[in-house]
Amino acid sequence: MTSNAQKTLGIVVAGGPAPGINAVIGAATIEARNQGLNVIGFYNGLKWLTSDHFDPQIHTESLTIPRVARIHFDGGSILRIARASLLDKKAKADGKRAAPDAEKVNLVIDRLKELGVDYLITIGGDDTALSARFVSEPDHSHLRIAHVPKTIDNDLPLPLDTATFGFSTARYYGTQIVKNLMADSLTTGRWYLVTVMGRTAGFLAHGVGMSASATATLIPEEFPKKTSIQRIADVIEGAMLKRRIMGRQDGVVVVAEGLAGKLGDREELETMLGTELPTDDAGHIRLPDIPLGLLIRRELERRFRARGDAINMVTHMLGYELRSADPTPSDMSYCRTLGHGAVQWLLNGGQDHAGAMITVHGGELRPMKFSEMINPDTNRIQVRIVDINSQQYRVARSYMIRLEQSDLQNPETLAKLAAEARMSPEQFRETYLRAATRLSDFPKN
Repeated sequence: MTSNAQKTLGIVVAGGPAPGINAVIGAATIEARNQGLNVIGFYNGLKWLTSDHFDPQIHTESLTIPRVARIHFDGGSILRIARASLLDKKAKADGKRAAPDAEKVNLVIDRLKELGVDYLITIGGDDTALSARFVSEPDHSHLRIAHVPKTIDNDLPLPLDTATFGFSTARYYGTQIVKNLMADSLTTGRWYLVTVMGRTAGFLAHGVGMSASATATLIPEEFPKKTSIQRIADVIEGAMLKRRIMGRQDGVVVVAEGLAGKLGDREELETMLGTELPTDDAGHIRLPDIPLGLLIRRELERRFRARGDAINMVTHMLGYELRSADPTPSDMSYCRTLGHGAVQWLLNGGQDHAGAMITVHGGELRPMKFSEMINPDTNRIQVRIVDINSQQYRVARSYMIRLEQSDLQNPETLAKLAAEARMSPEQFRETYLRAATRLSDFPKN
């Protein structure tokens, strides 16, 4: 058996940026070098590894301890990043279960072998984990893969609700921004509608809204089926009217970007917007291209204008400024543990199977086999979502200003709301019945 000095670790970063990437790269490189491994970093994720123009002299970097010794303080990625994946786009387009692009998978495996890569660390979200799994599945005993879960969306199925790295930092900086908008809202008497990134799950919107105590927060998990701009506007308008009878003309509403995915399939969305919607390399509609905040704001402005009223509302997209922020000490520490742990698992614990996702819980390494994370219906990595029956959600919900069933059942409150909306109490009750949530429905622990 060859020694570690003759072996090589490769590092690939794919998907979207998240605070802490450099901390993982740095920790993995330092531990690998201390164990006698060579370390190669691949630029732009899988983009060049799957390209006919791949040039190791241009598209890779030999990583050393002096090169990475202080990068854990910095946001972004020294290896840059790309969303290229190994997913068969045709299978996705045809609505079939996720399948690998065999040609790309074999190309990546062959190129890694040519470069003498024995171990591979992939850093990314669910699509990158899927690509890592595709590479680990063929019978290529020379290669073992450790995937480090990265996403500010926090939607990977880590054990015991452990957060993905980057989420804590994104929530921290997002909370600071919403806090500033709340101060501006109060000062100017306007409303802010803040759309927060999150492709499927509402963790980041929920976390930012709860931490900042935004007026109201809406996440896709509250709408189990398809919804509409009108339905979303019902909830927000109800909150605005309730805020008014409390003597306030200002507020900040946080909505999760993933609500756009609840508005219909691609064809319905393109019809509504009157334009084609691009998809990323993994076949997902690019949600930032759907002007969710603008669509909601226009609907609210139309409603207030129709009854001879007006609102002053500003939309803001929150996400891009969070992804490459310098990590907080919490994420720095967490990511250094993940990077070190990934190398340790590859060298000492990854002998029984070719690939696993590296997680840490209770201070201990807890690798998860890729096979444990697969949704059998889609053949994709299972995505977790916010549990709206949890104590944490119930607490967040209890501090929001939103219409409740009790508001519609209290004659005095109903009369004030109806007067503000310039309706009769009966009209108001009928119009906003669906928008009024029932906190009492949430189970109490």
